[in-house]
Amino acid sequence: MVAFDNFWSLAVDLAWGPWLWILLISAGFFFTVSSRFLPFRAMRHAFQILSGKFDKKTDPGEISHFQALSSALSATLGMGNIAGVAVAISVGGPGSIFWMWVAGLVGMSTKFYTCTLATMFRKKDEAGIDQGGPMYYLEVGLGKRFKPLAIMFAVCGMIGCLSLFQVNQLSELIETDYQLGKALLGLFGSVQGPGPAGLTDFEVGKLLIGLVCMILVGVVILGGIKRVGKVAAKVVPAMSVIYFVSALIIVLSNFADVPGLLLSIITNAFGSQAVVGGAAGLAITRVIGTGVKRAAFSNEAGVGTAPMAHGAAKTKEPIREGLIAMLGPFLDTNIVCTLTALVILSSGLLSGVALEGDAAAVVLTADAFTQAMGMIGRYMLTLIIVLFSVSTMISYSYYSLKCSKYLFGNKIGSFYVYIYLISLPVAAVLSATTVINIIDTCFALMAIPTLTGALLLSGRVNSALKDYFKRMGL
Repeated sequence: MVAFDNFWSLAVDLAWGPWLWILLISAGFFFTVSSRFLPFRAMRHAFQILSGKFDKKTDPGEISHFQALSSALSATLGMGNIAGVAVAISVGGPGSIFWMWVAGLVGMSTKFYTCTLATMFRKKDEAGIDQGGPMYYLEVGLGKRFKPLAIMFAVCGMIGCLSLFQVNQLSELIETDYQLGKALLGLFGSVQGPGPAGLTDFEVGKLLIGLVCMILVGVVILGGIKRVGKVAAKVVPAMSVIYFVSALIIVLSNFADVPGLLLSIITNAFGSQAVVGGAAGLAITRVIGTGVKRAAFSNEAGVGTAPMAHGAAKTKEPIREGLIAMLGPFLDTNIVCTLTALVILSSGLLSGVALEGDAAAVVLTADAFTQAMGMIGRYMLTLIIVLFSVSTMISYSYYSLKCSKYLFGNKIGSFYVYIYLISLPVAAVLSATTVINIIDTCFALMAIPTLTGALLLSGRVNSALKDYFKRMGL
């Protein structure tokens, strides 16, 4: 197990060198300028599309614009916004939040290009259903010689889209919370002494939570993307509103501290030091790298997961789906993550804490809510985290299964859903550090083919954009 942990520790260091976050930010800036700042000019039209104004039942695809965005957001709104922000502040200091903002803003353009391409270059599967995503626009848009990059994306996506982090942090929170954890264990009976396979009582409880998640998620995902889209369309708006309102209440209650906190975020973003958890002298590259990495985990702009959901949208206008997709990073990173950061920073709980070991970041966020709202805040956040986590597990299953079907075909690839479900209880008892390293490594390797294809095909998107704006009179 030590060798397994060490392997992923080395892998993430190699994958997430400065070159990768420079690529993510540079590509985002390129797309922003190339589109003539489209994300900031077309927001109103994007919300009109989201309202269903342009939906047509006869359009190709499987789900509506709203369901596609909900499916994508259900995968991004979650632990990246809650636990990921705590990790970012602990490792990179408050300044890392600034670089999350930057990554979120330029990520809007990245999402626009990648998700437009996902619907522009779709390919029918064995059942005659149009499929889209980075592997398809690489193969169809750029030709067979780029299929190795498509295969690279799909292989890494099968692993990167396992919901390891979500189930790991959810089980950690429930087990750590004394009253809720004790109540949950009571349902299954008290466990005394060494558990199965040498697991401790604490790990046995986490394993049981992982098994419950496996059953709940399995009931939904075995119904395919249409069921995923319907569930996400109902759950995502509700959980987003609950979390937004809860976090906003806490921020407003500490409103006098907000200007100082925002100033610390900005000043630490450009300083050579970030004194957090007793660690001084963190290099500016680490601050930037941490912010960009956690933003990539949070909104997944440039990683390539969202294009797989948006590629299933019912539309004949690829530009429209790109406009819908670009809303994701702004809602996810620039709004939700900012609220989480202000809640954590105003609590002062991260003073003297460094989340680079097995500490559960989600527990610290829960503690911040408890400090501000009492046990009501903790129980409320626990409910939100359950909804966030389960919805993400549901959407990620579609992503990992889509990668598997691309590689092995529908018949054989469909069996990967069972590997996905089995991975949930396994991930529940792994160390948080190892889980984060696995996902970060795979996300980094997924970003390479995703951005390569988007950059090479950006001219096609620009031409389609000009044509669309002309036809729509925008």
